[in-house]
Amino acid sequence: MADYTKGTRSQVLLAGAIAGLVSRFCIAPLDVLKIRLQLQYHSLADPLSTPLSRTSVGVLRLARDILRHEGITGFWKGNIPAEGLYLSYGATQFLAYRSANQALDLVEQRGSVKIPGLAKSFLAGATAGTVATTVTYPLDLLRTRFAAQGTERVYTGLIASVRDISRLEGPAGFFRGLPAGIAQIVPNMGLFFACYESFKPLAANVQLPFGSGDALAGIASSILSKSAVFPLDTVRKRLQVQGPTRGKYFGSAKMPAYRGVMDTIRAIVQKEGWRGLYRGLGVSLVKAAPASAVTMWTYERALNVIQGASQHSDAGHGSDGS
Repeated sequence: MADYTKGTRSQVLLAGAIAGLVSRFCIAPLDVLKIRLQLQYHSLADPLSTPLSRTSVGVLRLARDILRHEGITGFWKGNIPAEGLYLSYGATQFLAYRSANQALDLVEQRGSVKIPGLAKSFLAGATAGTVATTVTYPLDLLRTRFAAQGTERVYTGLIASVRDISRLEGPAGFFRGLPAGIAQIVPNMGLFFACYESFKPLAANVQLPFGSGDALAGIASSILSKSAVFPLDTVRKRLQVQGPTRGKYFGSAKMPAYRGVMDTIRAIVQKEGWRGLYRGLGVSLVKAAPASAVTMWTYERALNVIQGASQHSDAGHGSDGS
């Protein structure tokens, strides 16, 4: 991504969509584990309530319980809306990142100002994350609710979920937790792309198989950016399952009703301690690192293949006409 002018809009859009699809399928099981850990309510006032996420044994137990009670397909719950999310998010994010960088170039040219490289990457990344998150948020909410379903099914299917949310919660129901999502994604994607653009030249000098310097830069960038903003991701997940079906999701039977971002943060800290904001961070990093690596590696390779195919096609048309 160092050369953001690389590729046409349609090529960037297609490469981003491919990267999102491949990444989602690879990390789906870890995504389900992360979401369920984030939704597990644990009150410090209840000595019998022990969070699964406190030890790796608890995470393994959660994985074993999903396998035993829901089967292997339980790790891919919510995969249909999630694939739609990652496809549309990946395409929108990379296209918005490219467009934002080009807009910043115009600002520099017309205003005779010089924007530092890291600042430009941060601003473009934050813009891309904001646009992609807003456009795809209803799919993110559906992904969360399906992944949070245990043996008790809250929704019978994707169409039924859209119908029930529309009927019981109205259009606003599809955007529960969006302010927390925007507050999280702006620094997250800004830091991610700023770090990625900085790390990529360094990683390029490391001899790795399959030209995976892009993947290494993606892993390092993801760990740093995700850790910095993880509490807001937890807040977003808690808000996404609010509403009339709140108590039916995995681990949320005792979860209180939350009213906005600050109220949720305050309630989690008071009832569960600061650790409650970081529940599932370990799994999230294990998920985010390969997800970012796969996304960036796939994007770079897909864009190269698409450009190569386009050039080959153009050359073929040129020879036909000669």
